[in-house]
Amino acid sequence: MYQKLIDFFKDKSVLILGLGREGRATYSFIRKHYPDKKIYIADRNQLTLDDENVELICGENYLDCINDFDIVMQSPGISLRDVKISDSTTVTGEMDLFLRFVPCKKIGITGTKGKTTTTTLVYRMLQAGGMPSMIMGNIGTPVFECIDEVIGKVAVIEMSCHQLEFAHASPDIAIFTNAYPEHLDHYNGFEGYIGAKLNIVRWQNEDNLFISNADQPLESIVGSLDFVKSRRKEISCKAYETDEFFRHLTTISEFLPGENQWQDIFFAAAAVREFDVSDAAIEEAVAGFGGIAHRLEKFNTKNGISFYDDAIATIPHAVLSNVKSLGNVGTLILGGMDRGLDYSEFIDGLMTAEIDNLLCMPETGYAIADSLIARGCKLNIVKCETLEEAVVKSFELTKAGKACLLSPAAASYNRYKNFEEKGNAFKRMVAEY
Repeated sequence: MYQKLIDFFKDKSVLILGLGREGRATYSFIRKHYPDKKIYIADRNQLTLDDENVELICGENYLDCINDFDIVMQSPGISLRDVKISDSTTVTGEMDLFLRFVPCKKIGITGTKGKTTTTTLVYRMLQAGGMPSMIMGNIGTPVFECIDEVIGKVAVIEMSCHQLEFAHASPDIAIFTNAYPEHLDHYNGFEGYIGAKLNIVRWQNEDNLFISNADQPLESIVGSLDFVKSRRKEISCKAYETDEFFRHLTTISEFLPGENQWQDIFFAAAAVREFDVSDAAIEEAVAGFGGIAHRLEKFNTKNGISFYDDAIATIPHAVLSNVKSLGNVGTLILGGMDRGLDYSEFIDGLMTAEIDNLLCMPETGYAIADSLIARGCKLNIVKCETLEEAVVKSFELTKAGKACLLSPAAASYNRYKNFEEKGNAFKRMVAEY
């Protein structure tokens, strides 16, 4: 059913770049279909693998070997921005090859924020409508792990910019939720970042569908989109004001509390309607949605305070949007690794934000606190050296009936392995207080 994918590796020298979960899925796929093929694996970290037909290339200079191979299978997150690729080397990845060669219907979702929620909603709506489907991609399961099971089903795929970077095919339905500056160091700027994400629609044809955000027209960010030859549907978060059914969906969304989350519902509904999923099934999926970890997740109520883990919010825009969505934030905890983002508009927004207390952690939180204090901000601003100190302060300062929101507006790598580790630490500290 996917012989062209298998043949892609035939008689070619192959380098797997990075041996994370996706790299291991690539290795397993190639080894399954080519038991005796010599496979090369390059990684910055020292590796061991019990396979006599594997050669490991490890260490700081692991990228130097790229042009020695016919095919380079790039793992998401490994930047090739400073590497000159020869014409004889093809750089690709699992997402590109899945889109090109695996025969199934595909719904792809990308965007700076909202893609996991939208992906989950699409999948649950299809399931409620009785449509055989699988969820995969950046949400947790590499697409190569799903190939044998997905034939005859709808593949619902969360696609990161890294997974799309070298894609030369697009899904049948593409959803682009929004675009804000992120991963700028990986792409040498915003233009490269957006260019990678636009591969989700760049290769579509007139039979495909592109769903985008009418409240943030892509043309205003990237200029002309003449390459979009497909049918295009723009969804506004204000759709609930004019669409009776969408308006109804917003009234049952306990774990989707604001306009940003409602828009995720509308994106998903527009996509599944292309598969004739009924409004009743859409409503069933929304009503049963219980939230997603670390994404505006209400996880505890103590001393009358509702605690929310929004550790995924690593950019300023997401934080202000979610503060607005909740509407009763007494305390906001922010701060993390400084990636060189511009916080000027964020600081302007905090000056008038309807919150009582701002707990600021290193590195970015301290700089934001200093700027706000210098401008005479009326919020109660407290610098906290650690997350544990911020949790203690949140119990002291937050009024009963209000929310305490961890929404960092920065990456977590200065103190934690990733945003999940930071969110889990926050939950544990609240529970143990």
